[in-house]
Amino acid sequence: MEHLDGLNPEQKKAVLQTEGPLLIVAGAGAGKTKTIVHRILHLVQKGVSPENILAVTFTNKAAKEMRERLFKLFSEDANLNRPVSFEARPFVSTFHGLGVHIIRENAKIIGISRNFNIFDRNDSVRAVKEALKTLDLDPKQWEPGRILSVISKEKGKGRSFSDFIPKGDRDFFGKVLGGVWERYEEILKKEHALDFDDLLLKSLELLKNRPEILTRYQNTWRYIHVDEYQDTNAVQYDIARLLAAKDKNICVVGDVDQSIYSWRGADFKNIMRFEKDYPNTTVVLLERNYRSTKTILSAANAIIEKNTLRKDKRLYTENDAGEKITLYGGYDEEDEAYFIARKTKELIGNGTVPDEIAVLYRANFQSRILEEAMIAESVPYQVLGTRFFERKEVKDVLSYLKAALNPDGLSDLRRVINMPPRRLGKVALAKIFSGLEHELPSAALDSLNAFRAVLSSLKDKIENRKPSETVLAAVVESGIKKYLEEGEGGDEEALENIAELVSLSTKYDFFGGREGIEELLKDAALASDQDDVKENVSAVKLMTVHASKGLEFEYVFISGLEDNLFPHRRSNDDKESTEESEEERRLFYVALTRAKKKLYLSYASVRTIFGSRQINVPSEFITDIEDTLIENHEREESGGDVAPRGKVIYLDEE
Repeated sequence: MEHLDGLNPEQKKAVLQTEGPLLIVAGAGAGKTKTIVHRILHLVQKGVSPENILAVTFTNKAAKEMRERLFKLFSEDANLNRPVSFEARPFVSTFHGLGVHIIRENAKIIGISRNFNIFDRNDSVRAVKEALKTLDLDPKQWEPGRILSVISKEKGKGRSFSDFIPKGDRDFFGKVLGGVWERYEEILKKEHALDFDDLLLKSLELLKNRPEILTRYQNTWRYIHVDEYQDTNAVQYDIARLLAAKDKNICVVGDVDQSIYSWRGADFKNIMRFEKDYPNTTVVLLERNYRSTKTILSAANAIIEKNTLRKDKRLYTENDAGEKITLYGGYDEEDEAYFIARKTKELIGNGTVPDEIAVLYRANFQSRILEEAMIAESVPYQVLGTRFFERKEVKDVLSYLKAALNPDGLSDLRRVINMPPRRLGKVALAKIFSGLEHELPSAALDSLNAFRAVLSSLKDKIENRKPSETVLAAVVESGIKKYLEEGEGGDEEALENIAELVSLSTKYDFFGGREGIEELLKDAALASDQDDVKENVSAVKLMTVHASKGLEFEYVFISGLEDNLFPHRRSNDDKESTEESEEERRLFYVALTRAKKKLYLSYASVRTIFGSRQINVPSEFITDIEDTLIENHEREESGGDVAPRGKVIYLDEE
């Protein structure tokens, strides 16, 4: 049992409990990933075939980390009954990746090509806008993003368009939504595409409506692990429940205190009722934190214990007490931002690696002034949110690959048919997409045939060459590389990005030709903000608290701690529901527990929002932390004149 060395008693209990339902309530930094991978190793050591094990989590980054740690354990363990090869491996994936797998294997049954496109949000917004126009509705009046969000929420509840046929008593927006949704689905079908929500919804429909398919997957995945169970929505909950219904060997890991995605449809009640769903559940609490100091955990516990909708637990650590939490009350957002920039510069000057510093904020708009301050103070930084796979030149290359696999994907054809320019104007494009290409002038027809020859060549390479060779061919044969090199002054950054894409694609070579390209396209479509944290870029990370979930840093700055900003208020009448207010508190708890060594909290007494300067009251969260845990940092420009925490004195300018 050497693989149990290094586990604490609670982790060992979770690893050894292999049969029946298991609920692991894992606090922040409590080693949940370590527990899951050791449990999977233990199952394999007991004789369970690796391909009978399923592990599902929520981000590509988390799934990648779990896979890497698993194969490291497998390769180092000499007691395994047989070697674990690539062909016989646990299926480790995100929920959306699992959906892609199930749909591809059963594509014919639902009448879609195996090479279906996955619409990202931009694709979906474009399709909604197109649907609005076909109904003679103005996209400026009917905001496509809002309509898409409503459709997404409905799908997240397990409702398809057929469940939303407009009735006579529906309100006007409901009728418009029904019409737009219907045409949106027609566009998806025409382009052989699914959106993000379809990846889950269509999978659930297959499992619900086709008993033979459900039985096949139940027999394949006899041991199921679901990470971040508190973040599951209705569809994800049903998928897990159906897959586990036969053997009930389901292990879920989660923490109500870190449930922060209700706006995406996540329902923390799923984990609260797990013991009711599975009456013979074994419950294991992981409360020992390996990440943070005693000071940080004392603050985090004080914050979260005020919530009532939770499973009782209290994090503890054997780490040192550590430094006190620094609190800075800035005069305005500029003062606050420069304090953060100067302090990060000081930390870096004292030897801290920039990657180990994070600046967190509640709302995206806060990043602007922080970026200005970082630039002014010459602090290297990276803002999460501009994803690598969303860069234009990267999407262009990927669209060539998708168009080669799926010639009916009009969005990809539109994107690259004139990239690089082929002198196919709007009239020519209209004729091509209307099936009237025989009316094209000879020059335009020659350009079209040359474009199709590129796609044909790429299709052949997808089937017969390594993925990295195919991606390089797409860059060269399409003419994109030459275009970027010879354009006005050249586009060095874009060239670097497509070079990075070719390098990245080598990681998919072990899959082989078509499967490797399919996996690359899937991962690109499902990439999250965290997937853009470049490991080779040494820079301070700027991100929302939501984006920081699952990450950890030595030094963490939490900015904008003002009432109505953090906690955020949806209205100024303080009539939020208990669930809404408690989620804000959970969000702050997540922010606190990202830090390993030191926390900095800050607020601005005056902040400009929507062009109006507002006087702010410091966040209630600050006063919830014991005075003994906090030290105030005085404002240098005011000669040290700073009000005590939680008490700001305002003078009437009149």
